[in-house]
Amino acid sequence: MLRFMPVGDSQTIGSAGDHTWRYRLWQHLSAEYDGPFTFVGPRETLYDQAADAPVSLAYADPGFPRAHLAGWGEGWLHMAPLIGDAVRAHRADVLLVALGLIDLGFYTDAGQTTENVRRFVTEARAARPRLRMVLLPVIPNIRARQDPAFGAEVALFNDLLAKTAADLDEPGSPLLLASVPPAYDIDSDTYDGTHPGESGERKIAGAFAEALHQGWGLGGPYAG
Repeated sequence: MLRFMPVGDSQTIGSAGDHTWRYRLWQHLSAEYDGPFTFVGPRETLYDQAADAPVSLAYADPGFPRAHLAGWGEGWLHMAPLIGDAVRAHRADVLLVALGLIDLGFYTDAGQTTENVRRFVTEARAARPRLRMVLLPVIPNIRARQDPAFGAEVALFNDLLAKTAADLDEPGSPLLLASVPPAYDIDSDTYDGTHPGESGERKIAGAFAEALHQGWGLGGPYAG
């Protein structure tokens, strides 16, 4: 049984009523991966915007492994101290990580965020030395478009993330850098400039699916 752990912020946990990109990726792997797999993690809920808390189980389709380690307003800064225990407890084989926007927006600059990436990887590997990881860069968002300085910080972090992934890649515990989803349009792929709608969910799932397929031969090409 191959155990994937989705790790992320609000784009990954999703809101009440969402399918989430996690669901879209599960659909893809169910059709394309020739072997047993599941999603694991210490959390299962969606974020309830009315309650301002992650207390909802109102998935648009709840019929998939909903476990994850994602949180509304959480970034590399928040996940680095948690990842070791989560990986150890849930015996994750592959981490699917989409973090960084929250860090850059509220807590750390690109360089500091990169240091938290390194801490995250170190803690994850200490818990499971042969762990594999796929890292997604920060994808297009409304703040980066409206605030040129923030957009530049996002671009810098994405460059640093690529260099860090290459630097930390190891044969026994490989790191893959996923590609920003091609043609990701914040006007049509999100409902508010940041959080993915249906097409955005599919494109984020596709970014992870293509990395898994091209990098490690897991699953097939993403059909959407």
